Amino acid sequence: MPESSLNVLLLAGRFEVRGSSARTLHLAEDLPSHDIVPRLVCLDATRVEPERRKKFELTVMRMLDAPLVERLYRHFLFRDLQENPPDLIHIQWRGMLPLGRWLAKHLERPYIVTVHDYLGQQEAFKFDHHWGRRIIAVSESVKQDLLFQTKLAGDIVTVIHSGVPTDLVDQGLTVLDRDHMPVVGTAGPLEAAKGLDFFLRAARIVAHSRPDVQFLVAGAGPEESRLRRMVGELKMTGQVTFVPNVFDFTSSLEAMDIFCLPALKQGLGTIMLEAMARGKPVIATRAGGVDSVVKDGETGLLVAPSDSDDLAGRMLELLSNPPKAQSIGQRGRDIVSEHFRVDTMVKMTADLYRKVVTAEREQIPAIAGKIA
Repeated sequence: MPESSLNVLLLAGRFEVRGSSARTLHLAEDLPSHDIVPRLVCLDATRVEPERRKKFELTVMRMLDAPLVERLYRHFLFRDLQENPPDLIHIQWRGMLPLGRWLAKHLERPYIVTVHDYLGQQEAFKFDHHWGRRIIAVSESVKQDLLFQTKLAGDIVTVIHSGVPTDLVDQGLTVLDRDHMPVVGTAGPLEAAKGLDFFLRAARIVAHSRPDVQFLVAGAGPEESRLRRMVGELKMTGQVTFVPNVFDFTSSLEAMDIFCLPALKQGLGTIMLEAMARGKPVIATRAGGVDSVVKDGETGLLVAPSDSDDLAGRMLELLSNPPKAQSIGQRGRDIVSEHFRVDTMVKMTADLYRKVVTAEREQIPAIAGKIA
């Protein structure tokens, strides 16, 4: 007997070229295969490829976070949903948590929220237990940090790793092929927490002994201007290329021989998973949830956070040993194909939706019986 269809409201912020945005888009695209109809509401979708936006119902409400008119737009959205309310609200971004709680209360619908990274200092995480049902954490490390910071009960938090496509056909060259110049790169939002200063300092160290190596920094963000100045100060302008990707990191990842994740703290690392799915050997910091994917010397190399010398040493280790780099890249691809697939992530999320909604529906007759 087929499962009944569910309607789910996905609340997202501004889409960017980053892992959390990719996760939301995969849900919006693939939930219908589980007989779940998603409706996505976000603040901005200009970074989503136009053809991709056509695959699901998308509503952009740019003013939902504008302090002076947020309440007005909140009521517009409520009236729009009131005629056919969702069975469940899934908050994709913590900035949407106040709106999600408000909609859940007024629509009388349960909600869940996904936590992609660690709470900031003094950051409040207000989880309304009246309508809030579950929290999804992207890694065990994020879950444990959240439980420590909030004192929530452990059984309310479920770990569902992010997933990436594993059927990628890499159009790039063989890793460290002798016929092309080696490229070491990183990709993601250009933010202070991503540790890009240490990547650039490591690049400078490597360049002293390997002037043939090129370095690539893909992404955009608030640190871009400062990082470009830093490259000039390091006299690396001819060896470091910045690539501001519009929709995804495909071309940048394909151009790399080695992918680096120098983050100071990282919930999981979806872009890193994309690189691994393409067979690129990765060097990542021992930060947060990274070690749930990268086993040092097996599926990648691990370095200490904020240590440019350590990072440079591991870069040179792979650059000087192409067979080792290729072997690590292949084992990394295998682990991602087995444990970090998009279809697994979507199925686990869909199963959680049904568990929450089924429990909600079972409560209604019980409450009615008590009243009678």
